[in-house]
Amino acid sequence: MATKPIPVTVLTGFLGAGKTTLLNRLLPQPEMAGTAVLVNEFGDIAIDHLLVEKLDDTTILLPSGCLCCSVQGDLARALADLIPRIQSGEVQRVVVETTGLADPAPVVQSLLADVMLARHYRLDGIVTVVDAVHGQKTLDQHEEAIRQLAMADRIVLTKTDLAEPDQALLARITALNPGAPQITADHGQIDPATILECGLFDASGKIADVGKWLNDAAWGRTGAHDGSIHSFCLTYTEPLHWSGIGMCLEMLIGTRGENLLRVKGILNLVGQDRPVVIHGVQHMFHEPTLLPAWPQGDPKTSRIVFITRDLSRETIEQGLLAFERAAAG
Repeated sequence: MATKPIPVTVLTGFLGAGKTTLLNRLLPQPEMAGTAVLVNEFGDIAIDHLLVEKLDDTTILLPSGCLCCSVQGDLARALADLIPRIQSGEVQRVVVETTGLADPAPVVQSLLADVMLARHYRLDGIVTVVDAVHGQKTLDQHEEAIRQLAMADRIVLTKTDLAEPDQALLARITALNPGAPQITADHGQIDPATILECGLFDASGKIADVGKWLNDAAWGRTGAHDGSIHSFCLTYTEPLHWSGIGMCLEMLIGTRGENLLRVKGILNLVGQDRPVVIHGVQHMFHEPTLLPAWPQGDPKTSRIVFITRDLSRETIEQGLLAFERAAAG
């Protein structure tokens, strides 16, 4: 039975901007009923899908790598696999949460150019999350952040409870994308109506570079990520001591905070039977939070994912080991 194409929202934004927090606030809303979530991460071991609170069979983890690199074909296959559930009426909307290092152009190109997918999906819009605290510096240092912003249909400003976005940042956002409405999130909370039903994607209303990026994506020409950026995951099978982990993170924040592009982790701590989530970006870390329970079948191992610039795995691993040994006595 033929069905109308269902909307696809691409949720993007640089590392630590608040995409997962925003998604967790959106999914319980009635407007998001029937939403399937495709989660993509940069790195070999993924945990973002564990942090999306609606963790069920409509949350699908794409294999490791950026959607703009090796995983583009996996996105198409994941969307194709959802088609029977669309036809049954179970899935009525898709949200693709990209890695913070993703170039949105190949994602858009996949949805616009694949004839089979176009029968079942329509690109509803690109929603780009911008960190009010680090947004200006991020745009200064990372081409991917500029592309994410320039291609957006809606721009969501996050962390405004921590810092008012300065006028220079707002002016820069407007210059890069004058046609996209700017929405302020209150602790990650927004009205779903403000980012849904954006209309058909149209590159003509965006800066001239967007058309070039889409054309490059159509021919498989995408920029390589900065070679100084590294992603790795440290895994610990035995429970850890918070005093050791916490002190090590404080040391890293104080001495190498600029190099910590993103840190996120699920911890199994001594004396705690529920998983503890940590996440932060550069010098700013959020208070640790407790998940209701370990996901069914999870091995209850501690996994800490680091995305760093010019900061090696060995340096961090040795520091964590030293602090953990000291805490264990």
